[in-house]
Amino acid sequence: MSLSGKVALVTGAGTGIGQGIAIEMANRGARMALHYNRSEAGVLETKRRIDGAGGSSFIVRADVSNQKEIAAMVRHIETRAGDIDILVNNAAVQLNYDLFKQDGETFDLMFDTNVKGYWQCIQAVIPGMKRKRTGRIILISSVHAKRPTDFDPIYAMTKGAIRMLGRESAIELAPYGITVNTIEPGAVDVGKYNLISPDDPDAEKKREARRKHQLEKFPLGRVGLPLDVAQLACFIASDESEYMTGSAIRLDGGSMLL
Repeated sequence: MSLSGKVALVTGAGTGIGQGIAIEMANRGARMALHYNRSEAGVLETKRRIDGAGGSSFIVRADVSNQKEIAAMVRHIETRAGDIDILVNNAAVQLNYDLFKQDGETFDLMFDTNVKGYWQCIQAVIPGMKRKRTGRIILISSVHAKRPTDFDPIYAMTKGAIRMLGRESAIELAPYGITVNTIEPGAVDVGKYNLISPDDPDAEKKREARRKHQLEKFPLGRVGLPLDVAQLACFIASDESEYMTGSAIRLDGGSMLL
């Protein structure tokens, strides 16, 4: 699944899943535009790792809730690298507030970033993809789009909206050879699962409790890794996936089966 010669934009490339996708796409030959808004140290680390492996990347910044900033970012990418072949909409906000802690400001922040940001990025890259009569758009959603949880209902609402955005976009863009697919990860280890101090006298007990919990909640016995999501994203971005569009792929180690 080579991505050689492709120009890819990953939003939120400074942390977690976005960082993992950007690094893996670069490993497969794509020239990477690494987007960030606030995670400057993270995106510099992403670029350092890509450059260290011999890949090609450059950094761009924008607030994805701001249409003018997105348009300027895409123009910069097109001037520097050419029309974008692959868009990975990943940048998102998750506050983990319960229903009554949310207010109008946090609601707007999450929808403006997680939904409007995705929609605006799609709009910005479409003219270039239409010129090429091909393109790959990948939306990072969540299993929260399918099942309720006991935390952050507004975040779950945004992820459900992303799923429908992917379906509607897939129908409208199919005549231009542009595919739109959604990845719905379950729990992904972005560093939070490794916070047990080795100096903690109960460290081994806590690690054993975590292993037991993971076996109960995840049939494959572990949570996901950014690389798991990245490898699926690379397939969707490749020529091999040209007949797949409008799909929402659950990637959760089987956790929703339990």
